[in-house]
Amino acid sequence: MKKENKTALVTGGGSGIGQSICLRLATKGIKILVVDLDLDAANETVNKIRNQGGEGKAVKLNIANHGDVKRVFADLCQQQPIDILINNAGIAHVGNIEQTTEADLDRLYQVNVKGVYNCVSACIESMKQQKSGVIINMASIASSVGITDRFAYSMSKGAVLTMTYSVARDYIHDGIRCNCISPGRVHTPFVDNFLNENYSDNREEMFEKLSKSQPIGRMGEPQEIAALVDYLCSDEAAFITGSNFPIDGGFVTLNN
Repeated sequence: MKKENKTALVTGGGSGIGQSICLRLATKGIKILVVDLDLDAANETVNKIRNQGGEGKAVKLNIANHGDVKRVFADLCQQQPIDILINNAGIAHVGNIEQTTEADLDRLYQVNVKGVYNCVSACIESMKQQKSGVIINMASIASSVGITDRFAYSMSKGAVLTMTYSVARDYIHDGIRCNCISPGRVHTPFVDNFLNENYSDNREEMFEKLSKSQPIGRMGEPQEIAALVDYLCSDEAAFITGSNFPIDGGFVTLNN
């Protein structure tokens, strides 16, 4: 698939990993649809894309709302087919099963699981018609190994992993590739906000502890995740589908 004159839709593109993905893909001549619940954040990403000479459009959307996703995706596909879908948007929860309420579980399911379903189902027919498409789902190391106090989050990301396998299998003969990426800890605004809210008295100490939990000795950077996304969307990755790519500083294999 030639990346020039293509369109990529990135959910959660207003900040962190999503923003880095948008900026990276935009440098390849790809038009970026920056989808986020926060329109101001999406517009900020679009401004950065335009400042580096790219083309982008901000779209406010709650990916948990099936009807809204169907309607917005249909409108976007009428203007130009979505060639690349990056399901990056997601939310977190800290706690074991005793510390996870039914409302917590439903909230994570709505965004992390149903949100992915909504977006894939809304663009899959268009991709089938053009006999090409790339779908990248953002899973997590928590989808394949046990992480303390991440019951609901692990549940949701495990579903993302297996949805990836299913979509890759079902649409391999339609020219659609579907893979997922499983990051370890990545230094994003979410991490900073989490530390500020919960460890204001010993923030630096806790940041160091979280960083050292990766055998490589640090957290990942959003740009590093974006670089992997870039590769998986490219012609060089045309032989890759139905795969999970840990990018975790050795966490999964070297901590055991």
